[in-house]
Amino acid sequence: MLEEGTPLFLQIAGQLSSDIVDGTLAEGSRVPSTNEFAAFYRINPATAAKGINMLVDSGVLEKRRGIGMFVVSGARQRLVELRRKEFAEQYIEPMVAEAQRLGIGADELLELIGRQADQRPNDHTSSNNSRTEGEAS
Repeated sequence: MLEEGTPLFLQIAGQLSSDIVDGTLAEGSRVPSTNEFAAFYRINPATAAKGINMLVDSGVLEKRRGIGMFVVSGARQRLVELRRKEFAEQYIEPMVAEAQRLGIGADELLELIGRQADQRPNDHTSSNNSRTEGEAS
C-alpha cells in the first residue's frame, strides 16, 4: 500500500478513509492501533499516529480511552460527501472547462461520458454478466 512521494501519514489516513467508504471498516468498528500500523508497515508509530489523528480531528474516528480508536457513526456518509466534492473539483470542473474550450455542449459531453462508461465494466458483476451473455450465444 505505501508508496513513494506521498507522506506516510497521509497514506495511512487515506487508506483508513477508503476502508470506511468501501465498508471494510464499518461504523462502530475498531481500527488498528498506531503500534499495529507501525509494525505492519514498518514505520515509526508517531507517523501512524499522525495519520490516525487526522481522522480523529476531522470527526471520522474517536478515541476510547484504554480501548482504542473507533469509526464514528455517520463517518462513511461524511467521507462520501467529501470525496464527491473533491471529485467534482478535481475532475468534473476541469473537464467541463475543457469541453467549453472545445465547443462541446452539455448534451454532447453527457453522450461522450455515457459512451465511455458503457465501455468499462462498473464492477465484477457486470464483467461476469458480459461473460455469461457471451457464453450463452
